Amino acid sequence: MPKHTKQPKLTKLGDKPTSQASKSLEVFPNPAPQRDFLIHMQIPEFTCLCPKTGQPDFATLYLDYIPDKRCVELKSLKLYIWSFRNEGKFHEAVTNEILDDIVAMTSHVLHGSPPNFGCAAEYSPRWSPNTGQKAGNPRQWLILGRLRMKRV
Repeated sequence: MPKHTKQPKLTKLGDKPTSQASKSLEVFPNPAPQRDFLIHMQIPEFTCLCPKTGQPDFATLYLDYIPDKRCVELKSLKLYIWSFRNEGKFHEAVTNEILDDIVAMTSHVLHGSPPNFGCAAEYSPRWSPNTGQKAGNPRQWLILGRLRMKRV
């Protein structure tokens, strides 16, 4: 029988609807720290604004990581991703900011990207060509290989 540990208070995960985006990410202890396992998230409805035109940009985000001591709580991730909806940022800046914030919350690494984290964004065309960005350790890009774009 598995032993139960006291879980941290998760404030974003609750029983009432949430109508506000949030820049705060919540984490919980890795339930299996003795084993490496991959957490893969595909977020198909990401939006931000073009910083030049103010028009919306749409993307699918891919986040892959092997947790160390903490995992990202999904409801807080949803609200965090939603917070970019009204921000004007270049694709490259958004991809790196998301990776940096998640690494800061889940890892002991303060700068750069540890080898077990990767974030990619595949932007849909809005009267322009498809674009994509990958941030993190290049070895992690093999996991993120689901994207059609190729490394140059």
